[in-house]
Amino acid sequence: MAAVEPSDVAGAESERLLRLVATALVRLSQLRTPADPVYPDVVQAAYNHLVLVCLRTGRPAPGSVPQLARWAAARPLADWWPYLLEDQHIGDLRLVDADTGAPAQECLEWAVFAPDPAAEQIENALLKEALTLCRAAKAPDSYTAFRRLLIERPVLTGVELALLSAYLDLSPLLDTVKRCYEPVTAAYVSHGQCTLCDGCGCLLVPLRDDGYACTLDRCRRRPVAVGERLKPGADGGLYLLTRPLRVFITGPGLAETDLERRLVALGLDVSMWPNFDAYDLRVVFPDGRAWGIDVKDRANPALLGGTTTALRGEPPYDRGLLVVPSYRFNERDGYREVFHHHLPEGVEGHVSLLTDEEVVRQAKSTLARSVRRTEPETARPARRIHRTTPKPQEGELDA
Repeated sequence: MAAVEPSDVAGAESERLLRLVATALVRLSQLRTPADPVYPDVVQAAYNHLVLVCLRTGRPAPGSVPQLARWAAARPLADWWPYLLEDQHIGDLRLVDADTGAPAQECLEWAVFAPDPAAEQIENALLKEALTLCRAAKAPDSYTAFRRLLIERPVLTGVELALLSAYLDLSPLLDTVKRCYEPVTAAYVSHGQCTLCDGCGCLLVPLRDDGYACTLDRCRRRPVAVGERLKPGADGGLYLLTRPLRVFITGPGLAETDLERRLVALGLDVSMWPNFDAYDLRVVFPDGRAWGIDVKDRANPALLGGTTTALRGEPPYDRGLLVVPSYRFNERDGYREVFHHHLPEGVEGHVSLLTDEEVVRQAKSTLARSVRRTEPETARPARRIHRTTPKPQEGELDA
């Protein structure tokens, strides 16, 4: 007979198991050659734990690690998970993208479950390293150039990678930059060529029907935009930013730079990643008021809410904002409510959750008020006072 556990205990155990399984799938996707033992300890431990829970709850268990990976790609989580999933969105989740064979973004979010997902990945200890080097060199421009490179150039040739030494701003970080990229594998090659996504600049994954898929969530919501085709062996070979960096730096970074462009077009003063990435954008209005903005492109609002903290205080700002692309709200009903439900006590009131569209609208209205406050009285158009000539009283016209 299957064991029955209290719902709160089962919920906590389900969440812990989900993090274990997600971490195992991410680690499995990083393997390039067979290992000895065949699977890393984290993969085998997660599989063993899942099987034990399945036996305890009376649910069918995957017969092997490869079958677990196949289930994660082909079936929604609710079909095979040993615990009851009350969240419909989680129940519908496929942890592995069936088209590309890579862990879905939400799988990566569960795997890291931290305020800064990228910083929790082994590869992305490189971000902390970059910050340390730039602080030591007192070179904030170097850190800004580094972030822009990871956002705008997720694919480089070997020659382009070597030529980065000519950029003075990147000179303190050359070794770090090189370790952010890895050689392109055969998974991205079709008919002797690799193809860029015209939307994000990453490499598209060829599909069996000669189509393509992009691995970034932001590009999966519209038809594939096929960009430039590159020979994988030309110009010193092709190098691609590591997957966690693409998901947690390039993806939200494109949302950051899109927002920067739109706010600058309004005539606002925008600084990117100020004070060595205290937050993402600092926006200053004509009256001196400032907004501090952090941008997150996260699929799961519960994980985002549970790990949100107040923005760092330097440089100072009058209003702290957490901005998520509008498409996340469109795809997930109740995104804002779920986020606020999981927000830690004490954070509410220190940061406001907005979509990118809401930020731009509010910036326009705030800018208009700011301009009115800073205009000299003499520069303002005189108010027209309309006076109504009183109707003459009887007898006045004869006077």
